[in-house]
Amino acid sequence: MSKLGTILDQIDSGTVLLPEFQRGYVWNRDQVRGLMRSLYLGFPVGGLLVWETEADHGSVRGSDHVGGGVKLLLLDGQQRITSLYGVVRGKPPAFFEGDPAAFTGLRFNVEEETFEFYAPAKMRDDPTWVDVTELFIDGIEPQIGNLTAHPATMPHFATYMGRLIRLRNILEREFHQEKITGADKGVDVVVDIFNRVNSGGTKLSKGDLALAKICADWPEARSTMRKHLGTWSTAGFQFNLDWLLRNVNAVATGRAQFEFLEGVGSTDFAQALTSSERYISGFLDVVSGRLGLDHDRVLMGRYAFPVVSRFLHLNGGTFADATQRDRMLFWYIHAALWGRFAGSTETILTQDYETVARSGIDGLVTSLTRWRGGNLVIDGQDFEGFGRGSRFYPLLYLLTRVLGARDFGSGLELKSEMLGHLTSLQVHHIFPKALLYKHGYGRSEVNAVANFSFLTQQTNLAIGKRPPEDYFAETQQKHPGALESQWIPTDPQLWRPDRYLDFLAARRELLANAANGFLAGLRDGTKPAAEPLRPVVVVTEEEADDVRAGQVKALVEELVAAGCAEPALDSEIADPATGRVLGVAEAYWPDGLQPGLGNPVVLELDTNPELARMEELGYEVFTSVDALRGYVARRNEQAAGLADADGEPLGEETDAGGETANGSQTAPVVPAQSGGDQGTGADFERAMRGVYEAARREAGYNATYFLGMIAEHGGLATAKKLLASPVVSDGFAALWERGRLDLTVEALVAKPEYESLFTLDELDIARHRLRQFDYDMPARR
Repeated sequence: MSKLGTILDQIDSGTVLLPEFQRGYVWNRDQVRGLMRSLYLGFPVGGLLVWETEADHGSVRGSDHVGGGVKLLLLDGQQRITSLYGVVRGKPPAFFEGDPAAFTGLRFNVEEETFEFYAPAKMRDDPTWVDVTELFIDGIEPQIGNLTAHPATMPHFATYMGRLIRLRNILEREFHQEKITGADKGVDVVVDIFNRVNSGGTKLSKGDLALAKICADWPEARSTMRKHLGTWSTAGFQFNLDWLLRNVNAVATGRAQFEFLEGVGSTDFAQALTSSERYISGFLDVVSGRLGLDHDRVLMGRYAFPVVSRFLHLNGGTFADATQRDRMLFWYIHAALWGRFAGSTETILTQDYETVARSGIDGLVTSLTRWRGGNLVIDGQDFEGFGRGSRFYPLLYLLTRVLGARDFGSGLELKSEMLGHLTSLQVHHIFPKALLYKHGYGRSEVNAVANFSFLTQQTNLAIGKRPPEDYFAETQQKHPGALESQWIPTDPQLWRPDRYLDFLAARRELLANAANGFLAGLRDGTKPAAEPLRPVVVVTEEEADDVRAGQVKALVEELVAAGCAEPALDSEIADPATGRVLGVAEAYWPDGLQPGLGNPVVLELDTNPELARMEELGYEVFTSVDALRGYVARRNEQAAGLADADGEPLGEETDAGGETANGSQTAPVVPAQSGGDQGTGADFERAMRGVYEAARREAGYNATYFLGMIAEHGGLATAKKLLASPVVSDGFAALWERGRLDLTVEALVAKPEYESLFTLDELDIARHRLRQFDYDMPARR
């Protein structure tokens, strides 16, 4: 057993450290609050698992000068001990990697005995809120002066001081420590033990283990690799350590399995890393300059890179000539389009390493053709994907860059040297989204890849929401051939909304023919030499007219602020067994909402028959924004000790001042001023139920969750909850897609007869949401 104060002192002295293979700090503020609450109340918080070993600089994190002797490396308990160190010392420990805001600014209320993070409007000039870090650093004495200086706290002085002493005494709390000892306990054994005890988090991979062993011999390995990753990140490409290690392994051993790196010495590893960096950077230049794939979103086939690295290593570090280079590009594009490495990565890499060593690029093409059942031809149906996460979205961008696609507004080719100051491109919906939704098309049809084109920002803004039958005719007249350069069917009958599906089918065929022609030129060595394409900037379109996109954006901002990781947006989810695409998630957290804690999380808003397969594979799948928001809110409340395991609140009530015990503030009640003939709360309740019935009957939308909220909270409280959310509800989004914003809660709230039931802020929120999506509101009284 060790006292908390002793453990923190050992961290200061460098006796307690983190092993190099440990992940970073991922806790959020609610988890820190919950830990402090449990310690204060004397609840169990778990023991520690440490590895007792003679560590050196290369095997630990956070100490530039590790002295001799035995060290204790934290295996289980890092998040708890790091949090406590940050709160008690007021700074992160030396081994810290993460966001220190998670434990900065914690306050303790001596009256209510609650923990919250500093909120100026609530806590400024209130002596009952005590800075927890100051209490630990400066001791009890300063608090005596603070509490006796205010008449309101004097009558309770003894009680308050007892509570502060009790809080400070958590430094005396003893933590049970289990130790792994013995000379036979190497890194591989310890990592296996770590994975067993870390059952609730992300397991350390074989790559983590291999890198940990390498760092023991070459301490600078990880920092050198991160430097290379940083260089590529600056160029616009995001890779991770595991991916780079795959490339190094390909060069050093010609094997896919990481365990083969065990026989590679530090000198050989360093040389293989240097070579890998050169091969990767060179191929990125080729992919960008020859194919126009110049930024991260369109960089397809990342796990084809180790195969290319292996080939270049066997081929003296370069391609023999342009023909060989183009043939490799032909293989690379097809490997990416058909998900060659989306399934069992190591198995496929092993096959391709053997093939490239035996038969070179020709062997790779033959093997891929056989794997595809003898077919490497793109069909129009292959472009049926939707969203920027589709495998064929990068191909559309590639064709735009390499085949001279022209801007509809200027008529110029979309190349950096041609456009000058107009080099920023934007994804353009050929048929405007609002137009398609108005005509009853679904999200997957609206966001079909074949409805995308790339234009300059200036042209995209100028076109706005004009229908294609309008601006296509203008483009044809001003810039003959511009439509054809973007593979637009020239039959004007297909430019009408009622022929939209026929338009998509025709354009897919044109795109497939263009792709096959280009790829044949790469394969046969007949594509003419050209100056390398210079990168252009692609700016994400502000989708102010898309409720679903706004929902997802607001959700991500909210979750990140709550301590969750940044997700991948419009991300393809593939079946690891077959490589088959299971769906394109609006948001995807591959390592869990907090890295290392929990399963991968998928937000999939479209109807998808593959959801059961995703869940079978271990994904936590959410099919609505409201469901994911609610899940995270309940999880954080439980972590903070504000709710039980079933999500029921533990005494968190809103006080008369409009503040809740968890520190959030409700809007002050400023009633709107209106004339007579005002509806009552009972009238509004009936109207809310009427909205539900009308949506079900007239729009085919069965809002069962909404009906449940009314039953639990009442109509007026339900409306106020929905207005208080930073994200529009799933019901608002669903009714917008059906063209029935008149059936939303916001439209009901905005009616003059109900104005007096809501605050001015609530009315402004309702009206803003409706105006944002072009809803004509009734005149105010």
